[in-house]
Amino acid sequence: MKNTEMGQRIKELRSRKGFSQEQLAEIAQINLRTVQRIEGGEIEARADTLKRIANALNVGPDELIDWAEKEDNGFLAFLNISALCFIAFPLLGIIIPLSIWVLKEDKIKNIAQVGKRLVNFQITWSIFTFLFYTAFILSRIMHFHLPLPNINGLGGPALVFIMIPIFYPVNVLVIIVNSIRSYQGKEVYYLPAFRFLG
Repeated sequence: MKNTEMGQRIKELRSRKGFSQEQLAEIAQINLRTVQRIEGGEIEARADTLKRIANALNVGPDELIDWAEKEDNGFLAFLNISALCFIAFPLLGIIIPLSIWVLKEDKIKNIAQVGKRLVNFQITWSIFTFLFYTAFILSRIMHFHLPLPNINGLGGPALVFIMIPIFYPVNVLVIIVNSIRSYQGKEVYYLPAFRFLG
């Protein structure tokens, strides 16, 4: 949403309450000049400022934030695609999407929902992959056999060696499918994933 539209919305709600700009600034505990600049569309209000104004106007905090957010399915698709950085280094699949999500948290509609699901999936995938690698390496160093079934004559260690390369293509496929879904405005599904982030 443009700054002027948000400013008009705040001005309209303030007028309905019968507040002057000075009263709103005092109740919200923000600078009068900030209120003037937001209502005038000169600046984009930060999330904390919007929450203070929403509380002062006695509206739900999400009401003003929803007015401030804009739909951008292309950006949501980009957020999903950014997780492909895991190919270069697994932790980048968490750090890059998390950084993008935090930077645009109050600007893009549905980014929190997509970001949480994506990051939870990447954390789960990283932990699982790390444990798999660690178990495989320890089994080779310590000369013990992992309790894995034989499939078509393949022993446990051979099965692990085959399974590790499968993790990466599966992650890539899940990311690409969800990127397309985001671009189309559909809900994303990142499974399996533990809920590390609310």
